[in-house]
Amino acid sequence: MHSIQLAATGRRVGYLDDCLARGRWVDFYDPDGGKFGLPTYPYHWAPDGLLTIRQLRDKGLRPGGQDITAQILWNRKGRRCVAYLYRIDLAKPKRDATPAQLVAIGKALAARRTCPTCGTEKDYYIPLSTGECNDCTDRGTR
Repeated sequence: MHSIQLAATGRRVGYLDDCLARGRWVDFYDPDGGKFGLPTYPYHWAPDGLLTIRQLRDKGLRPGGQDITAQILWNRKGRRCVAYLYRIDLAKPKRDATPAQLVAIGKALAARRTCPTCGTEKDYYIPLSTGECNDCTDRGTR
């Protein structure tokens, strides 16, 4: 997709259009992408059919190589935040890890739980601040 096509696919939100028609200011509403380069919507106002990566992931989907379709902009504590939106109809199912990848992940997580000082595997991750399990840290401070 090219940016010219992205601007043409902008979806309008009726309520926000009505607010603009009445002369009310709406932050970050640019469904045609003229101001921000992509169709842009305020926080909580994304049109149906457009989801963030997290929302796709919650539905068992992934963007699948599609370009960003639109964005959500908002201000938080004086900083501008952005969340990119993808079309749900072009999303693909999430891929499952192979058995070899699952084994490698299991080994990596076990290594994070193994104390380098005493060599025991704990039921929690070894804190990076101390570099050893809580028992070894307590013994070293006595």
